[in-house]
Amino acid sequence: MSHLGPVVRPRRLRTTAALRRMVAETSLEARQLILPVFVREDISEPQPISSMPGVVQHTRSSLLAAVSEAASLGLGGVMLFGIPASKDATGSGALDPAGILNVAIADVVAEVGDAITVMSDLCLDEFTDHGHCGVLTPDGRVDNDRTLELYAEMALAHAAAGVDMVGPSGMMDGQVGAIREALDGAGHTDISILAYSAKYASAFFGPFREAVGSSLEGDRRTYQQDSANAVEGVREALLDVDEGADIVMVKPALAYLDVIRRVRDAVDVPVAAYNVSGEYAMLEAAAANGWIDRELAILETLLSIRRAGADVVLTYWAAEAARLLAR
Repeated sequence: MSHLGPVVRPRRLRTTAALRRMVAETSLEARQLILPVFVREDISEPQPISSMPGVVQHTRSSLLAAVSEAASLGLGGVMLFGIPASKDATGSGALDPAGILNVAIADVVAEVGDAITVMSDLCLDEFTDHGHCGVLTPDGRVDNDRTLELYAEMALAHAAAGVDMVGPSGMMDGQVGAIREALDGAGHTDISILAYSAKYASAFFGPFREAVGSSLEGDRRTYQQDSANAVEGVREALLDVDEGADIVMVKPALAYLDVIRRVRDAVDVPVAAYNVSGEYAMLEAAAANGWIDRELAILETLLSIRRAGADVVLTYWAAEAARLLAR
């Protein structure tokens, strides 16, 4: 066989593990991973979540052990979700200094200091008896502007507890601006905001509803994004940056890798992605049936989210992935 030029063989750079490692375009490191953790008010022992094998609702005590391990593994952060013993129509437990999320923030900060970034979910859905992310009007619609007032109060409660970063996840219009104004006005200018900017109304949130004991009936399609829309996700991210978001996020991750890439290309702040409960549950179920290699699939999944453009990834595998990467 004759050739007009040299034979191009891209696979020459794949012949050894050392070569592959040297030319890898995307990295996956513990510092890029954030561990979501659930803390529940009315339990004395950690409670397994049936649809998320290996994930539990923590007690205040077991939460500290999990967060200490996360810090020792070099994870980038932990995102705290609180599950109260009682709920009401306005989610008042979210604002109570003695409420489960606020005391958990204080517990964790006292335990780990600045060894790991302490983040908090800033939303009312875990605290409302109707399960929506905001307060409702008399006819049952979410009242955007009244909800913003409560988000601002919630941000101040988290700040008082010592949080490093708040994560407004309710998809209310103007939420980042309202929270930034409240924090700055109270002198909390160093607390950063990870905005759930492109959060889609997704079927992949199902196991999370069990994890937080959601009271939701119906859906959140009037305020979470339509899965058909990618340009809208970019627009939401840009609006949040304009309002003062320090990091913007796409949620879920795997079904929205294209949106992650579009957002990454559009903004000049870090981009996060949330590898959500349903994505976790699917892989765990396939692995439990022997259909895939679990550990390789975990790392490949997380690497794909990074490759799409996410600077940081929220994932329930964060601690395990860090251990696998350290081998």
